[in-house]
Amino acid sequence: MNQAHHHPRSLQGDRELSLSVEVFPPASVDARDRLIAGLALAAPAYVSVTYGAGGTTRDRTVDVVRRLMCETPLEVAAHLTCVSASRRDVDDMVRRYREDGIRRIVALRGDPPGGLEVAYVAHPRGYQRTADLVAGILGIGDFDVSVAAYPEKHPQSPDLAADIDTLEAKVDAGARRAITQFFFENQTYFAFFERVRRRAIEVPIVPGILPVVNLERVMSFAARCGASVPAWLVRRFEGLDGDEEARTRVGVEIAAAQIAELAEAGVGAFHIYCLNRPELVSAIRDRLAGASPAVAAA
Repeated sequence: MNQAHHHPRSLQGDRELSLSVEVFPPASVDARDRLIAGLALAAPAYVSVTYGAGGTTRDRTVDVVRRLMCETPLEVAAHLTCVSASRRDVDDMVRRYREDGIRRIVALRGDPPGGLEVAYVAHPRGYQRTADLVAGILGIGDFDVSVAAYPEKHPQSPDLAADIDTLEAKVDAGARRAITQFFFENQTYFAFFERVRRRAIEVPIVPGILPVVNLERVMSFAARCGASVPAWLVRRFEGLDGDEEARTRVGVEIAAAQIAELAEAGVGAFHIYCLNRPELVSAIRDRLAGASPAVAAA
């Protein structure tokens, strides 16, 4: 996979891999029910459900979270953003999560309504930054809070050092782990991990893994969030435009190889951005099963 094999001295986790998954709340009831059934079959370690900026998918997010909790044995993490929302609205949502029995929250700033090309402006009566949001959540309940990390730098950070300052503030506020933006070169993760540990940030840094099935869509995501797509990956999809089965197989192979190399270096937990295709998690697990340590569902 053209990836350098520089491994840090020690990463997190033991040898049993945990595969969790991120999904977004579907717009239709049929799609929601299919997603929930697929997640129950895939049995990830836990499911995180996204939440549109300013709560634009709030009711759908709550609906999916509640149904997952009622209809499956899966553990659920609910996302929460503070962009375009007052502190009161955000705090009300945290209390709603607490009443629903949610114990895990993924706390995110959220993108400005116009996208990342537009400067972020905090809501005048809202949380000013994600670290404040983390502190606010933990002031309401004893939640397990995860935050985001950006191995290639958040597009709106001046540099990686400033970005790591932001991560440090989120961890100091009480975040228990950071989940990374997706990346395709493991060396990117290893270099970031070393920088984070040199700053004495000791929480787990969980790699975010994006299985590529639709290359064009991934290129668009990557351009928006500042992630790089290497030439070797683009080449793997040449000539496969009309063959979704082949594209899926290649995407699963690449993701499984990426996870296997990270696991060999000692990483124990992975968060898979499955784009509402939980069967990809099962396929990745099956592919890993022959060549790596036991892959756990929890």
